[in-house]
Amino acid sequence: MTVYTGPIPAERGGELAMGGGRSETSALSETAGGRGMTTTQNSQRPNACCFCWCCCCSCSWNEEERRRRRKRISQDTKMETRQNCESCPRPSAEEIRLWSQSFDKLMRNPAGRNVFREFLRTEYSEENMLFWLACEDLKQEINKSAIEEKALSIYEDYISILSPKEVSLDARVREVINKKMQNPTTQSFEDAQLQIYTLMHRDSYPRFLSSSIYRSLLHGGSRTSSES
Repeated sequence: MTVYTGPIPAERGGELAMGGGRSETSALSETAGGRGMTTTQNSQRPNACCFCWCCCCSCSWNEEERRRRRKRISQDTKMETRQNCESCPRPSAEEIRLWSQSFDKLMRNPAGRNVFREFLRTEYSEENMLFWLACEDLKQEINKSAIEEKALSIYEDYISILSPKEVSLDARVREVINKKMQNPTTQSFEDAQLQIYTLMHRDSYPRFLSSSIYRSLLHGGSRTSSES
């Protein structure tokens, strides 16, 4: 069985901080390993919009700003550690074709997620997929201490405004996360995961279908199928 993997990203830590569109100082109760999470005052950011994902909302503005910031970071730093892609068989021509039928079919396929993740890396938004995968992994955990540890790691890597891998979330969802982090569960990031899934579906997926990454696979798979 051929293993289908792609390039893998830089892993960078982020100092834990809370906040989403407002300046405040607050503290969360202690979580895994006796560590406490305390938020610090941060600079004023644009008002977060509702969960609409329209092209004019401030969420779109924040996402573009984050892409520019991550591009500068990637150009100025070397990759120190790399996170492996999912191991999976090489996709068939039929599987590759089905990815264009719906985003759900793409995301349910491990090979599809790897290819889509490679595309997101070219747009400096790979952290959206990494966050979604981390949430899926958290949902499988049953040990309470492990749940707290993984939830804290997800928060530090993808929610903290100080992390270079911060994902784009509105103020309402950030407030929900802050409350749930006082007693982390496998569902602590449920609203955030749905919001990022929707963002990838409506923002990145259409461009992925017309990208050279997908089209080369699609045409290559078609040639292989016709030669068989």
